[in-house]
Amino acid sequence: MRYPFSEIESKWQKLWEDNKIYKTDFSKLDKKLYCLVMFIYPSGAKLHCGHWYNYGPTDTWARYKKLKGFNAFEPMGYDAFGLPAENYAIKTGIHPYDSTMTNISDIRQQLKRMGCMYDWDAELMTCNPEYYKWNQWLFLQLYKKGLAYRKNAPVNWCPKDQTVLANEQVQADGTCERCGTLVIQKNLTQWFFKITDYAEELLKGLEEINWPEKTKLMQRNWIGKSIGTEVRFKVENRDEVITVFTTRPDTLFGVTYVVIAPEHPLVKKITKPELKKGVDDYIDSIKSLTEIDRTSTIKEKTGVPIGANAINSVNGEIIPIWIADYALLTYGTGCVMAVPAHDERDFEFATKFSLPIRKVILAPGTKPEDEMKTAYTEVGVLINSGSFNGLNSDVAIDKISEFVEINNLGKRKVNYRLRDWLISRQRYWGTPIPIIHCPKCGEVPVEEKDLPVELPYDVEFKPGGESPLTTNKSFYDVKCPKCGTDSHRDPDTMDTFVDSSWYYFRYLNPKFEAKIFDTALTNNWVPVDMYVGGAEHATMHLLYARFIHKFLRDLGLTKSGEPFLNLIHQGTITNQGAKMSKSKGNVVNPDEFTSKFGSDVFRLYLMFMGPYEMGGDWSDKGIAGTDRFVQRSYELFSRFIDCLTKSPAKNIYDIDILNDDEKTVYRKVNQTIKKYDEEINNFRFNTTIASLMELLNELTKSLEKCSGEIQAYSLERFGILLAPVAPHLAEECMQIIGRRESIFKNPVWFEPDLKALIEDNVMIAVQVNGKLRATIEMPMNSDQSFAKQIVFSDDKVAKHLDGKSILKEIFVKNKIYNIVVK
Repeated sequence: MRYPFSEIESKWQKLWEDNKIYKTDFSKLDKKLYCLVMFIYPSGAKLHCGHWYNYGPTDTWARYKKLKGFNAFEPMGYDAFGLPAENYAIKTGIHPYDSTMTNISDIRQQLKRMGCMYDWDAELMTCNPEYYKWNQWLFLQLYKKGLAYRKNAPVNWCPKDQTVLANEQVQADGTCERCGTLVIQKNLTQWFFKITDYAEELLKGLEEINWPEKTKLMQRNWIGKSIGTEVRFKVENRDEVITVFTTRPDTLFGVTYVVIAPEHPLVKKITKPELKKGVDDYIDSIKSLTEIDRTSTIKEKTGVPIGANAINSVNGEIIPIWIADYALLTYGTGCVMAVPAHDERDFEFATKFSLPIRKVILAPGTKPEDEMKTAYTEVGVLINSGSFNGLNSDVAIDKISEFVEINNLGKRKVNYRLRDWLISRQRYWGTPIPIIHCPKCGEVPVEEKDLPVELPYDVEFKPGGESPLTTNKSFYDVKCPKCGTDSHRDPDTMDTFVDSSWYYFRYLNPKFEAKIFDTALTNNWVPVDMYVGGAEHATMHLLYARFIHKFLRDLGLTKSGEPFLNLIHQGTITNQGAKMSKSKGNVVNPDEFTSKFGSDVFRLYLMFMGPYEMGGDWSDKGIAGTDRFVQRSYELFSRFIDCLTKSPAKNIYDIDILNDDEKTVYRKVNQTIKKYDEEINNFRFNTTIASLMELLNELTKSLEKCSGEIQAYSLERFGILLAPVAPHLAEECMQIIGRRESIFKNPVWFEPDLKALIEDNVMIAVQVNGKLRATIEMPMNSDQSFAKQIVFSDDKVAKHLDGKSILKEIFVKNKIYNIVVK
């Protein structure tokens, strides 16, 4: 009889839901476990393979922990705001709210059919006013602390989506990560969160968390800490000063020109009138370039002189000032001291524009007069550096920094590559920014009692570079709450990464009205113990969540300093070696396979196809193999109906008094428990399932030859091991053999009998003159005389000894027998 998955899966899902099997008791803090997956964006594509691969295996791990006695909390929600729903509205006329609610309803049913143990009472969706009210409250707290501010700045602009993109949302080739359009630069007044104030804390916190090293390295590089010196260069014959940041103060005597960002306010002030047109033309020519283009190491550098000069503070030398595309106003001071002899980019630029190249660090084995073919960037001895000549350059870094500070020419400073988080979006489907703009009072925060500022339903979606919210006059036009003057609301909405920066707090009581979250619960349950999601979020969501968590800590709302203690990244499921995408026509629809094989088979196959962090390539043939495993397991249990009640098993047996078949089965069951425990605890699902397949083979072969008690003992343990990886199947199989309630109602776990892990026999490698000639089974702990009888009587070994003299025999108990012959 085939396993009737459709009937059985719906049966157990109903029982789990009706009896609230997965409702977490938050008062039980002993062995609490908060297990979370990155929540789903409810797109029209519904639940795809990538979601399944994230959610199914993680649920398996959480179920395993529940069986081990942990009080597991596994919630699910919807990252419901975002640009795709708005673009869909532009294309089809279906309102983002309507399409999102429809998609959520469909996805909720798909998630329930997966059979995950989500606590559905904890469900949340970010597009509900009861949720995004607290995004607005969070904005106001940041604003009060000076950590939310508005400024005019060059931003990444997607011409197709008609919205601003954060640096993290622009791909390496300069295109929009969502639609692939080439991103341009545009000056706009935007809202920012001052994440840079937390740069050092964000770096230090990485030492406290168990995350993949690659992800931590990506965050370290993104934050980009540099320890250096700020040096002031006066502009010749003017009051203005150019400040540069350098990590190489040892090269200050080698500065031969200064570069400032084309957007720098100084450019207009100090450019000579006769060069103004050329400078303006150059600035116009680079406006379309993204920051990634401008800082590319392979792109040819461009620039023009502005006719002004600077004075090198350390030697009084007059040096020209240029503007160039590689200097960015948003990084450091927007000004760069150029040392072409000891910086590759500066060498390239100086060579192209025939600017002076002065050697101030001598490479070992070279002479000062030797011509430079390329920049020398390693340690050497200082030359042409006044009183510092003869110092090693690594020593001179500190000495010249000290000189700069003593003479009031600058100061030591720590700099960060990290930029403030740009959160403004010129789109509709997001959280409205709770600010009113008054012509008299300026920026006026909405009072907390008036939150939420609700998103209006009636808007015009045609993209025009401004937020669609401006088209709803009843929303946009308001009176100033301070002076009553005609004013308007801020027309932008927040980046959706704001929604996901704190959502893990809200899950614990999503209906809580008094505060942003219920601290009575979160103080005991946050941080999240295990977080699972894609590595692509390393420098976006995962960084933003860490920043907001630390800010909430500083408000006294949480005791912990980090949001996610442990982090796992799942790999990618490919099809015929390529990433799944609609355009390639290689997307695997999970529903097609769950309707044919059931959720457990689909879950098992995804976990079995390869190491979890690497993913694997989809194969219809492969899923048939896991289906056979499920069918065979069901058939096995069906042969031993009510065996738990007919022959109740003891917890442990004396292996020495069991017959040979019982001994083999008993040992295999316990070895599997040990192996399974080690593998699944570390998210090694493929090897976990492989151990169950081996156990099934042994049980199928030998179980009927065992006593009723050993049958009950073995099947009960096999059923419990199945429960995390195939929960519906396990519930049904355990009911067949006599269990009367859900496995997960009163969870149980069986520890292995350590005595049963010891093998009676071992395999001994036999070598002749160092070459393996046979592998022979013999009793554990056999002595050399007994081992020799078996080894020398083996035909394969005898063939290599025939006619030869034995010079030496080396025996290592339970491992190897080595024979040296001549």
